Amino acid sequence: MHEQDSTPNGNSTDRGRRGRRGFLMGAAGLAATSVVAAPATLAQAHTASSATGAKGPVGRRNPVTAAITQTGHRRLGSGPASLKVSGIGLGTQTMPGNLYGPVTSRKDMVALVRTAFDQGVTFFDTAEAYGPFESERILGEALRTVRDDVVIASKFGWNIDPDTGANTGLNSRPDHIRQVVDGILKRLRTDHIDLLYQHRVDPTVPIEDVADTVKDLIAQGKVLHWGLSEPGLGTIRRAHAVLPLTAIQNEYSTLWRGPEEQVLPLCEELGIGFVCFSPLGTGFTTGTINPYTRFTEGDRRTATPRNSRDNMAANMPLVQLLQDWAVRKGSTPAQIDLAWLLAQKPWIVPIPSTTRLSHLLENIGAEEVRFSPDELQELNAAVASITIHGARLSPAGLALTGVEAPPR
Repeated sequence: MHEQDSTPNGNSTDRGRRGRRGFLMGAAGLAATSVVAAPATLAQAHTASSATGAKGPVGRRNPVTAAITQTGHRRLGSGPASLKVSGIGLGTQTMPGNLYGPVTSRKDMVALVRTAFDQGVTFFDTAEAYGPFESERILGEALRTVRDDVVIASKFGWNIDPDTGANTGLNSRPDHIRQVVDGILKRLRTDHIDLLYQHRVDPTVPIEDVADTVKDLIAQGKVLHWGLSEPGLGTIRRAHAVLPLTAIQNEYSTLWRGPEEQVLPLCEELGIGFVCFSPLGTGFTTGTINPYTRFTEGDRRTATPRNSRDNMAANMPLVQLLQDWAVRKGSTPAQIDLAWLLAQKPWIVPIPSTTRLSHLLENIGAEEVRFSPDELQELNAAVASITIHGARLSPAGLALTGVEAPPR
């Protein structure tokens, strides 16, 4: 059974919220420039917040970032595995600049993370593979003065050379996990990892061996909670039986609803939280990318079949649906998509990744969007009626999902 904390984004009308949400949208509009256009503003925000060491508005020079503050919290997991986090977290996979194209500067990414904290985000997601290593370094620098006030999740599971960054495949052998965790701690500038995931299931290592290793790390105080990303159903049960899982992290959005069939029911049965990566369809459901988009060199979205011109064109009815609901609710398509996720279960937490201030503010403003029971039923039915075209990952990426660990 799941514990509940704070309010989910469903089963409530939005009376009395339209005024503030309109203000939030106005603030997001004022902030609708990328980090490229306003690096000084983010740097000032970081300087102001670091000087005070306090959570809250970031100073007169940056009034926009003070306009939207997230207040909701949720619980991942149950019992001793329970972990309290902000209702919307921040993914940092894109911050090293080698996923969707280059970013303005490392300094700007550090400032963006700190601004997120100043606006109420307490849940930050990273991994050794992001960069590799650079995403963890960014978080370590940005959050070092507020470490006790945030929850940081990172991941192990790859065989990454610490000197060259070359990734030669999966590796969840116990000795390797211990080495990786020590490296993560150094990069994050901390003595513990709040939530440690196995990034992908290693088909050569029994999950019981992995769980026992994490259990030892918890006993040493280096790790507090653990989870799995894109695992097989049997592996979830076996892992949870050895060491209760706090969260499963999978892709989930209106564009990819695969977890609804089996993973979410299993999480509900076992009392495991669910963290959604790519909750905005890597930009598609927000309208950021469309059939006419020409991706920059190095943008990994080009390898995704779902992002071909024909498939994006075929999937545009979903974008239109979200746009229609955005008008109806006085919000934005991104906020509708995130609010839809929040309304599904009170133990679901999306972690949209962004490198833009405007998108950060827009995303956390999604907690202001509420659906009545009738509205949620209507929206669920409309989303379910739309057929999505194209695989969500490349064939190589899909081969790493839903994998079952071997028997011990």
